[in-house]
Order: sequence, then structure tokens, then C-alpha cells
Amino acid sequence: MSSGTQSDLADLVGDSLPYLRRYARALTGSQDAGDRFAAATIEAILADPSIMGEISPPKLALFHAFHVVWSSAGAPLVEAEDNLTARAQHHMAHLTANTREALLLQSIESFTTNEVAKIMQVEQNEAAELIEIARNEMQASILGRVMIIEDEPIIAVDLREIVADMGHTVTGIARTRTEALALAKNNPPDLVLADIQLADKSSGIDAVHDILEALGERPVIFITAFPERLLTGAKHEPAFLITKPYDEDQVRSAVSQAMFFASTETLSA
Repeated sequence: MSSGTQSDLADLVGDSLPYLRRYARALTGSQDAGDRFAAATIEAILADPSIMGEISPPKLALFHAFHVVWSSAGAPLVEAEDNLTARAQHHMAHLTANTREALLLQSIESFTTNEVAKIMQVEQNEAAELIEIARNEMQASILGRVMIIEDEPIIAVDLREIVADMGHTVTGIARTRTEALALAKNNPPDLVLADIQLADKSSGIDAVHDILEALGERPVIFITAFPERLLTGAKHEPAFLITKPYDEDQVRSAVSQAMFFASTETLSA
């Protein structure tokens, strides 16, 4: 492929690539594995642009190409890089085929059911059925304790109600980095749901780092109005990232997905 064509391709998919990497990491449960599949997708497109199909806009075509690569590889459970990934894979092995992909595309990446159908090359009613099956299987599979780090009272209450309605126990709400660490130590959570900017201008990322350093590995979901700031290609990017303004389905899906990474020894049910 000529350098000009490669440049055109970069322009075509460049803006969407960070979001493909987010989807790939959430799908595999591993940053390294997700990035490998995203890179394999770009390589496949460079070798044969027709893999993108007759689909538009470019973001839709890019995700379709990824789905082709992912499916061709057998939608594998990657080699676990840590205990959380190993536990996630144990749960994922029992999910109905293609359901997790459909749910992630719809709820985390905000594709419509029709767009999910185009990406996965299935009928629209089948895509809707896959999404519903995934939502039910994941929500029923595991319950646990969720800690919320959020300084805006209205958003904090909304998140608490969504999480509690799913059957999870909310351990509390922290507004600052200091409060977050104290709450986590007093009542260790299975999952942390964290905003990026906190009330005292401290960082939710730093608060999470403190918690993981003190308590050990556990899944984290970040919420931010600027997701591109966390999708830079650096190590330790979040697998689960919700963009503000969010909707209830996004939160439900992310929590259900991330709970696959929680320790089975500490789950309450």
C-alpha cells in the first residue's frame, strides 16, 4: 500500500482508534491483549482495505473490521495477565456467544442497535436479542460492594441509585482523595466507580491509585467528560471508561462488565 493511501487511512480512522482500543480492552479484559487486537485490525485494513466493508461512517467500518479480526481469531479468552483477568475469563466462558460484544458496542460505545447489527453483520432483531441476553446474564452473574468517588451530589446520588437497583451494595460516597482512601480502608469495595476531578481539586485517578496500593487489585470504572485524556496509549489505561454525560444503561453495563474482574473471595453473593 502506498504511503499516500496509508495517510488517507490514518485520517479516516485516527479519531476513532482510541475508542476502538477502549472497546478492545473491555472485551478482552486486558490492556495488552486489547491493544494487540486493535493493532491487528489496523494491519488487516492496511493489507486489505475491503475488510472494512461497504459500511459508513468510518468509525462503524473500523469496528466492523475489528469484529472480523476478533471473530476470525475465535473470539479467544486471552492469556490472563493477572488474577483479575483470570477471574473475568472464568465468568466470560459461560456467556452466550456474541452477547458481550453486542452489549459493549451498544452501551459503552453508544452504537445504536442498528449500528451494532451492521458491525456484527446480523439482523437488527438478533442484535437486540444479544444485547438483552448479555445484560441479563451479566447482571445476574455476580453481586458485590461498590464504592463511589464523586463530588457532585446529584450525580453521586444518581450513581448510587443505579448501582443499588442492580442489587449491589454501595459502601459509600467519597468527595475527595482523602475521603476516598479512608472509606475504602474502612469498608473495602469489590469495585470502584470514580470521577476524575474531585471537590478539593484532587484527582480521582490519584485516589484510585491510593486505594489499589493499600488494598490490592480490584476493578475500576472512571467517569469523565474528557475520555481522550485517558486514552493515550500509555500503560494502565482504564478498561472501563464512561463518558459524561452518561446514561443509565452505560453505567449498568460498565458495572456488570467490571464486576467480572472482582475477587470471588470478597463478593457478597
